[in-house]
Amino acid sequence: MAATPSPKIKQKLIILLIIMALIFLALVLRLFQVEILKGDEYAARAARQQTRNTALNAQRGRIMDRNGIVLAQSGTSYRVLVNPQVIAESERVRISIEVSDVLGLDYDYVYERVCRVEKQQIVLKRQVESGVVDQLTALQLGRGISFSADMKRYYPMGNLFSQLIGFTGTDGEGQTGIEASYDEYLAGKNGRLVTEVDRNNHALSYGEEEYIAPIDGYDMTLTTDSVAESYVETAVAECYSVNKAKQVTALLMNPKTGEILSSTTYPTFDLNAPPRSDVASLLEMSRNRSVSETYEPGSIFKIITLAAALDSGAVTMEDTFSCKGYEQYGFEKIRCWKTKGHGTQTLAEAVQNSCNCAFMQMAQKMGVNTLYDYIYAFGFGASTECGIPGEDEGSIIHRKYIRDADLARVSFGQSITVTPVQMLNAACAAINGGVLMQPYVVSSITATDGTDIKGNEPTELRRVISEDASAKVRQLLQGVVEKGSGTAAQVQNYTVGGKTGTAQKYDENGKASSTLLIASFIGFLPANNPQLACLIMVDEPQVPVVYGSTVAAPWVGDILSDLVQYYSIMPDNSGVDYKEVPNVVGMTMTDAIACLGDAGFRVSNTLESEAGAVVVTQIPAAGTNAARHSEVLLYNTMTTFNSEGEYVEYVEVPDLSKKRRQEAYDLLAELGLRLNYDKTFCTGLIIGQSIEAGSYVLPGTEIFVTFNGYYAQSGATEPPGYRGDEPTPDPNAPGQDQPADPNVTPTPPVIE
Repeated sequence: MAATPSPKIKQKLIILLIIMALIFLALVLRLFQVEILKGDEYAARAARQQTRNTALNAQRGRIMDRNGIVLAQSGTSYRVLVNPQVIAESERVRISIEVSDVLGLDYDYVYERVCRVEKQQIVLKRQVESGVVDQLTALQLGRGISFSADMKRYYPMGNLFSQLIGFTGTDGEGQTGIEASYDEYLAGKNGRLVTEVDRNNHALSYGEEEYIAPIDGYDMTLTTDSVAESYVETAVAECYSVNKAKQVTALLMNPKTGEILSSTTYPTFDLNAPPRSDVASLLEMSRNRSVSETYEPGSIFKIITLAAALDSGAVTMEDTFSCKGYEQYGFEKIRCWKTKGHGTQTLAEAVQNSCNCAFMQMAQKMGVNTLYDYIYAFGFGASTECGIPGEDEGSIIHRKYIRDADLARVSFGQSITVTPVQMLNAACAAINGGVLMQPYVVSSITATDGTDIKGNEPTELRRVISEDASAKVRQLLQGVVEKGSGTAAQVQNYTVGGKTGTAQKYDENGKASSTLLIASFIGFLPANNPQLACLIMVDEPQVPVVYGSTVAAPWVGDILSDLVQYYSIMPDNSGVDYKEVPNVVGMTMTDAIACLGDAGFRVSNTLESEAGAVVVTQIPAAGTNAARHSEVLLYNTMTTFNSEGEYVEYVEVPDLSKKRRQEAYDLLAELGLRLNYDKTFCTGLIIGQSIEAGSYVLPGTEIFVTFNGYYAQSGATEPPGYRGDEPTPDPNAPGQDQPADPNVTPTPPVIE
């Protein structure tokens, strides 16, 4: 009979059984956790240890111009990879030194990654060229350094269309321009290859593979033309240099279709090497000012006012306008750029003269609602949705808040802001027969197999003015180039229409600046059947005389002249005799007029009193081929600009001798001059004046006079305010202007 276990043994057995049960329970719980709760996670870990997941890069779509010239494409480059787990500790320093030297990376950056032994694979650098890979391979760095295929974006045309196209980051994602805004179409979708591997990450010969093919990005074709762009950028670079400008923006369109043929801002940059280290500079250079820059357009906006006035019937071709140099609205006096006024003029003359008063009168005839209806119909105050990213809408004073003075300013391009693409597209509607077209820059988007994904065609948005009104606008703008301020934009054997404009910018205090200006010109040809329209906007030119006619128009003429042959546009003005304009700068006005007359040119913007003045600027410039009998504009030492940047003419001081006080006051007031005198001695007839009769002074200049009653009452021998024979103006007198030095060239500019 077996012996019965003692109580102590029983106790130990129970404890043992409990421990075994607890161990079993723990095992069951652990198994439950592994298999059930975290089964998927551990399976994934195991899979990762047993498989290699290789990304298969999708080919980014190409960007091409209208002729199929590639502007952006992707090519094969390489990633440089490091596997710290297979690099011996003794080799880390050597490998870090050699790799950092070849790749141009910081040594500490490379060494830190070489020492990350917990990592199996780290990317050191992307988009490495094959030549660099060859250099690293030659160093025999072992299995710790490897390479994989990568994609790099190439821009075959360099800096052409730099702001429009934009660029990608090192990860291949679009960062600016079309590359960014159309990234969803261009990027494609990466694929992958999953391969079973051994413990050394080598593919198993008997293992299974999973292959997911990449989907390449779509190709884009733009409406832009690389050949036209090269002509534009050459002209813009020259305009930028000659005018010492902050920026120059140019836009070229087909006015009948709305296609954007060229869009550029200078300075530009090479898309293959954008200055990524200077973020602020890069962002500034990357802005496409054709759509993002808002500015007061100045007189080029008169195209819109003119079109509205003709179409609404407020103005006819037979109307005349009177300009006395200003228009009065309540307490506000809004001046014409020609402060002495243009006098009575026909509509054609008013447009050629760019007379502010005439356009203010047009606006008043239409009224707020009518003019505003046209402004909105032409597309201002809203995005054009042209397809170029970063577009601004501009700004317009709401019609319910606008006063007569505001309406007057809007009529000639102040108190309203626009973008270049808005302005040019609206001008195109005014000259193309009266239809506002949808401007666009993307012609088509296609898959690699040729399937059409998206496309654009010429689209009429709405009719804005009648065909008859549009024809009249073309006729009047042709006169601007033939006889007015746009003569520098003439193209031999072609009729050209256009409009100049100069506008003030605002300083840091929000005040209109007389020195910070934007000069622009819109030109088109042929005038009767426009096929090309070009806008150039010159931001802050630093030259003595700033007009759209001198700063912008010549380069629009150059662009159009270069493109007529390229686009096979037939001449429509071949019967006109063209001749080289002689150089008259430095001559007196009398001699300059005679010289130009002998050469077959006209001069009309001068006064008899200016005969002895010296010519400081001429338009067109010397050496330009211009139509015989066309007008040459001359600017001389008797014209200048006031503190508000407005163009003014010097005034001839009259002879005040033997005139009574009121008579002298009225005479000077009519000329824009002021009378001053000693209030205690102001009886009798004038016997002396502080500025000699026949002198030329600025409007507003004060003339101090003395009366014969002064001597009778005081017994003085010399009038007050005199020292010998030289006038001594009172520096404390309000509004005192010093007589201008006729030998000093006047600066700076005007609002046309």
